[in-house]
Amino acid sequence: MDKQKLISMIDYTFLTPTASKAEIKTFCEETIEYGFKTVFVNPYYVAYAHSLLSPHGIKVGVPIGFSLGGATTHVKVEETKEAIRNGAEEIDMLVNLGAVKSKEYDVVTQDIAEVVKAAQGLTTKVIIETALLTDEEKIKVTECIIDAGADFVKTATGFNGGGATIEDVQLLRSIAGDKIGVKAAGGVKTYEDAIRIIEAGADRIGASGAIAIISGGVSNSSY
Repeated sequence: MDKQKLISMIDYTFLTPTASKAEIKTFCEETIEYGFKTVFVNPYYVAYAHSLLSPHGIKVGVPIGFSLGGATTHVKVEETKEAIRNGAEEIDMLVNLGAVKSKEYDVVTQDIAEVVKAAQGLTTKVIIETALLTDEEKIKVTECIIDAGADFVKTATGFNGGGATIEDVQLLRSIAGDKIGVKAAGGVKTYEDAIRIIEAGADRIGASGAIAIISGGVSNSSY
């Protein structure tokens, strides 16, 4: 795959809870240098990253309900609105895993739909933590995401065990069809990993080791 095409498909992420402002600055400088189009940082750093990257046409995305998904819908909505005020242009929300496990799929759908509404047309992805779900649950949640009007189903945060697998991406793509995109995140560490996961059906990749991926190296990060 053409290197620039691959770069355009990767969301470069830096979600380490102990990240300092100096480290965020370095991360943003790397983003500019390598030409990534979208980054993800924790909500606290959205405004700062936006100030550094917006002059270069680079979008800042934000995780919502990170990294467990158990916040109430109201909290997720308000977090989304504040992130947008601070410059966020993409939203990656955590699904309500407790509601999934309780088979309360109407709650799951409504939770997502409210965040989609708050996002006001911005690209919204829903993280489902595939490693924690059965195949039946993965299918049902993807259907909820489609019904709620989100744009992507995303495999994992990389913080709660497991990550993107070929089998999961293939399953999600089979349900998503051409209705929504599939974002693979968690455990994509090499160029070869990235190509395999794209061939399996991923439209986007989330990776903190994005530089190693496009450089043909190996990332030590799990997310």
